[in-house]
Amino acid sequence: MPFFIYCRPPSQQEVYVILYEYLRALRRRASTFPSKATRLLHWWPPPNPVAATSGSRPCRQEGFVRSLMEVCAARAPGKIILAGEHAVVHGSAAVAAAIDLYTRCSLCLMPLADDEAAATLELDLKDPGLAFSWPCGRLREVLLTDEAAGAREARPCSPDRLASIARLLEEHEIPEAKIWLSAGLSAFLFLYTSILGCRPGKVTVSSDLPMGSGLGSSAAFCVSMSGVLLTAAGVVTAVGGISGEGMGWELVGKDDLELVNRWAFQGEKIIHGKPSGIDNAVSTFGSMIKFKKGELTNLKSSNPVKMLITDTRVGRNTKALVAGVSERASRHSDAMASVFNAVNSISEEVSSIVELAANDEIAITSKEEKLAELMEMNQGLLQCMGVSHSSIETVLRTTLKFNLVSKLTGAGGGGCSWSRIVFAALKLRLVDRVFKFAKEAAPILMEMLRTDLSMATIGISGIKYRFT
Repeated sequence: MPFFIYCRPPSQQEVYVILYEYLRALRRRASTFPSKATRLLHWWPPPNPVAATSGSRPCRQEGFVRSLMEVCAARAPGKIILAGEHAVVHGSAAVAAAIDLYTRCSLCLMPLADDEAAATLELDLKDPGLAFSWPCGRLREVLLTDEAAGAREARPCSPDRLASIARLLEEHEIPEAKIWLSAGLSAFLFLYTSILGCRPGKVTVSSDLPMGSGLGSSAAFCVSMSGVLLTAAGVVTAVGGISGEGMGWELVGKDDLELVNRWAFQGEKIIHGKPSGIDNAVSTFGSMIKFKKGELTNLKSSNPVKMLITDTRVGRNTKALVAGVSERASRHSDAMASVFNAVNSISEEVSSIVELAANDEIAITSKEEKLAELMEMNQGLLQCMGVSHSSIETVLRTTLKFNLVSKLTGAGGGGCSWSRIVFAALKLRLVDRVFKFAKEAAPILMEMLRTDLSMATIGISGIKYRFT
């Protein structure tokens, strides 16, 4: 006797997921991904299969929807400014490099729920141990998100939208003392809703970078956040290579890097008001760059570069420090113009010296001596701008006792300083000068200032992403 097995037909959303997984498998197995399939992935998803509730619009964004519960992750490095901080905001050149300390963002897109009230956007900040959530319906109600605008063009956050985001944050009753938290959450909500609309998901953030220390923590946050959102939206794709660092991190194409950088800059503007753009550029593109008036020049150094980073643990407000330099420049326009011009000359010379080929120890030593002098000069000019701090000055005096020249990095007013580890110390595997410093100077600094010391390699690659 014949019998029948009834199988529920797959939903439209399940069909989309199955098709997408097939296309992904096809791309992995074929050296040349079929052009039609490529175009399909770039214009995913089809119209939202979940019916919009009365008075709301369907949540749809260009780019492909990842398979349900798949996790996309991105990581972006911090930075050290070798020369030119603050002056770069006023048109001078600056030289910066990416360091091997990272901020990591992961995103798990949740299934589109039939129950609109159950759909939420969650943010888990691992290092401060804070978690936030917003109902997607509430986001639509307050932000009136234009989800058809797309993610392929970075747009600034309008004053009205920023005010709407502020209303959402008021519901969480964030203390005024944590202004850094409000700024970061504002940037997050802007980037997420602009790129992915109001789709439910969970974002997790962890970082090696101390906040407000001058190592580009906010830029690494905005870059990694923009990268993971654009990747999940299907706008950013791999160039077909895997980074040499293992763990499945994939490289991002140059055009995609430009888009990530533009979105990250919009997030930085929310956090800092008038950023120069150098922090997000270094975190996005990596390596070592010269930055002037929005133009990037990649720098190449054949000699190993190691830095000793001292974190004074003195917090500061980058936006206030940047504004303070601008106010001083308006009060003493001629004098500060001369300061900015001098910083520009230092940055230009640093960029030239960095790229000089040094094939023997004599040439390397000469190169390092010039860089040390330029570092001291730049630090003196930062004092003229009013952005140094007593804790930084103590670090400078202490490291100088061990023949290590140091300068602040970033906004100043506390935060971090860096000391260049000379080639001779590297050649001796840090046994001579660096070991002596770590053994003798570190206890002095930690007793006096409760500082943190760490080693960093500079000039590493920029943002990468992966799926798990």
